[in-house]
Amino acid sequence: MPNYTVTIATGNQWFAGTDDYVYITLVGSEKCSERTLLDKPLYNDFERGAVDSYDVRVGEDLGDIVLVKIEKKKYWMQDDWYCRYVTVKTPDGDYVEFPCFRCLYFCVSVAAFLPQDDKTSLVKQHRQKELDTRRKTIRWKEWQPGIPMSIDSNKHRDLPRDIQFDSEKGVDFILNYSKCHLNLFSVFCFSSEYVMQHWKEDFMFGYQFLNGCNPVLIRKCTKLPDTFPVTHEMVSVSLEREMTLEQEMEAGNLYIVDFEILEGISANCTDPQTVQYLAAPICLLYKGVQNKILPIAIQLGQNPDKNPIFLPTDGQYDWLLAKIWVRSADFQYHQNVTHLLRTHLITEVFAIAMFRQLPAVHPVFKLLIPHIRFTIAINTKAREQLICEHGIFDKANATGGGGHVQLIQKATKDLTFRSLCFPDAIKSRGVDSEEDLPTYFYRDDGYKVWDATKSFVSDVVSIYYNSDERVREDEEIQAFVKDACSFEFPKSLKSLDELIEYLTVVIFTASAQHAAVNFGQYDWCSWIPNAPSTMRKPPPQEKGLANVNTIIETLPDRGRSSWHLGAVWALSQYQENELYLGMYPDEHFIEKPVKAAMEKFRKKLSEITGFIKGRNEGKKLPYYNMSPDKIPNSVAV
Repeated sequence: MPNYTVTIATGNQWFAGTDDYVYITLVGSEKCSERTLLDKPLYNDFERGAVDSYDVRVGEDLGDIVLVKIEKKKYWMQDDWYCRYVTVKTPDGDYVEFPCFRCLYFCVSVAAFLPQDDKTSLVKQHRQKELDTRRKTIRWKEWQPGIPMSIDSNKHRDLPRDIQFDSEKGVDFILNYSKCHLNLFSVFCFSSEYVMQHWKEDFMFGYQFLNGCNPVLIRKCTKLPDTFPVTHEMVSVSLEREMTLEQEMEAGNLYIVDFEILEGISANCTDPQTVQYLAAPICLLYKGVQNKILPIAIQLGQNPDKNPIFLPTDGQYDWLLAKIWVRSADFQYHQNVTHLLRTHLITEVFAIAMFRQLPAVHPVFKLLIPHIRFTIAINTKAREQLICEHGIFDKANATGGGGHVQLIQKATKDLTFRSLCFPDAIKSRGVDSEEDLPTYFYRDDGYKVWDATKSFVSDVVSIYYNSDERVREDEEIQAFVKDACSFEFPKSLKSLDELIEYLTVVIFTASAQHAAVNFGQYDWCSWIPNAPSTMRKPPPQEKGLANVNTIIETLPDRGRSSWHLGAVWALSQYQENELYLGMYPDEHFIEKPVKAAMEKFRKKLSEITGFIKGRNEGKKLPYYNMSPDKIPNSVAV
């Protein structure tokens, strides 16, 4: 009788093993094996880290093995079993490998191929059954109206096991969450010394719009808004060339940051003992002859009749307080829009659509799964503890108590797919020229990582799609794109180029873009005056009134500052066993051309890392937030 040897590898993480009964069915191109219990007498099967082999005897040859069906039946108490892979040795001595890398209750594990390439009707049935099973547990839900849809689960513990934190990540999350509440004094003591020393300087203020936590708002100013009546006479002393304000603008030397979106957002009123305030400032920036970006005019509201234009020539404390208000507005926009909406929530949309529409056999599932790891879980935790009623946002931020929801709703109306394409986003703000802004490292490093990621995606996708028609015929990829479609996003993909760009957006947003706006938070935001999470006095509407006491009374109190410090510290922490961009220890792909593409990707990323390291040497303000060795694969914190 033909004999097949089945080898099964159990994961190394905590609680990966199982005591349950495990059954296997081999599905061949000709026939199927009997459902066989995998069990060795007097042996503890499927322990953590184990690699176990079993013989499966059949009546006749099964043909090419195209599918492995694994079922798990409860022995005593239901547990989670994490299967890494299954290898089948055929009677002819050939080896067929089936990647798995997930917790199993029921599994179909097969090599990567498109739905139109399914070899048997049985494989098609199992492919559909997998999706049907997932759609029952992974459902869409509206957390708040007008905001990207999220997972239908109120608690992390209610999520399907495969998308929860694994045990090690869960412990890591709890420890960081606890530390951010218990060790606030030590956190404060290790704040960025350079920021503390230089935060008052105009250069430091302008630099942060290029390479700080929120480097996505600065844009070329080609026309001053009607609501911002800056004149040449006001700023002439700040201009370094023998040119008028209008001429400087025409020469491309003026930039602007406008927080108009904050106009009308309700300030936090959850604490009746402390009134909190928001502002919607406009800031005009000037590129001097040394290419430094410096603020030359600030208006703290959108109505010029009620808000004077503050200038560097004003009193020392008037100008400093105006800059602090801009920094506070930037913090609100960064936390709610740049970080939460445009990385966390958007990546969750892609993740949910992927689980609902792409079976594990699909090459795009295998490509994306490392880049959505723990994203649904961390977002569910955020809705439990961070952005919920009485959560950390309510305790620390001026946009807490509902203002954060209003702000995200407004920002969602302007959310487009093209704005997630890194080169398009840079160009739309008129800041794509390295000659104009030679120290815009976020842009320069981002271009390099975007190009490397797009090249990698192209290399992998082209293995499975050799024509535009293949993309159009793939009903699963079209269903994935349609399920993720909201706002101004594509409803379908018509070409290979469109598919490559779409998947590049998913991976880049989840990895590089999130890293760029997340992991610098402690460096830039832990010195409270540089990034106040809230303000206790309204923005000044007159000049000449500010002093040191005014600034102290305006900044957050000790309690809110503590919550703020704990939050930015926890958000800036890397996991102990972090998987950085290009690290794929779970071999979802077994195809040699894909492994070659991964190696090429890693080599390119290593070159980018080396370039950034060399550029940063000797700099007092090194920029490394887009360095591949500091970019985790996914949104997981």
